[in-house]
Amino acid sequence: MAGAFKFYSSEWLTGGAHFVIIVVAVQAEDVAVWPYALAAMSIVSFFAWIAAYRRYRQIHDLPTSKIASAAQGYVELFGRSALLPGEPIVSKLSGLPCCWYRYYVERKTSKDQWEYADSGVSEEYFLLIDDTGQCVVSPEGAEVLTERKETWTQGDYRNTEWLLLPEGMLYAIGEFSTTSGNVAELDERADVSGLLTEWKKDKDQLLARFDLNRDGAIDMKEWERARQEAQREVRQRRQDVRIQDGVNILRKPRDGRLFLLANELPDKLGSRYRFWSWAHLAIFLGAGCAGLFLR
Repeated sequence: MAGAFKFYSSEWLTGGAHFVIIVVAVQAEDVAVWPYALAAMSIVSFFAWIAAYRRYRQIHDLPTSKIASAAQGYVELFGRSALLPGEPIVSKLSGLPCCWYRYYVERKTSKDQWEYADSGVSEEYFLLIDDTGQCVVSPEGAEVLTERKETWTQGDYRNTEWLLLPEGMLYAIGEFSTTSGNVAELDERADVSGLLTEWKKDKDQLLARFDLNRDGAIDMKEWERARQEAQREVRQRRQDVRIQDGVNILRKPRDGRLFLLANELPDKLGSRYRFWSWAHLAIFLGAGCAGLFLR
């Protein structure tokens, strides 16, 4: 699966919902439950079909624009990802320089099961570059699809990380606008240091947020995560300052339309959404008819 954490892409969530419905129906051991289970599956697939078809049509119908000539408003862009000048974005878990990351940490319980421990997503700006120019991307609120997904265990913890790496292909749909300068390079170290000093004043809260192994102390790795989180907060507070005159920016549409970032070719992405729209439509009709037949 292309990792997205709104990685709950519609097919991932829908498959899990169908599985849960079937398990509940089987465990009920009552044939009278099946019409309701099939009806529930039909309803789930109906909404999944709408979501997949909407994405397919937006990818298929929207022409790809060049940054230098893109109209103001809702656009489709294709190029490569790149970091802004200054201190790079660094992934929380692996420490790799990247344009965007999302992570999910699980802890093994005494019953040998995995439970949620921590998660997060970057919202720092990065660049989309094509052969005509460059555009600043604000990823806040984006549905991000990336094939770069890594999962590994460290002791009692299981880490999963999704990345958009620099110099990779980048496909984007969102709201494009041009202000009337350059992206400023901000010296943020003093602000990060100040925020960390502020956090250290409340030791209990600091431990609750960053002491993942619950040993009552912040080790070097946990402190690095705290530093990265402070950096993220400082950047988020100041990110509007980074956009000055003459800069192109792509961000989440204010009217609620799809905001999508992906490291895939648009034709491949569109074909996948088309497949899932047909698959969910078939399940919607098939499960619905079967449920009516069994009543």
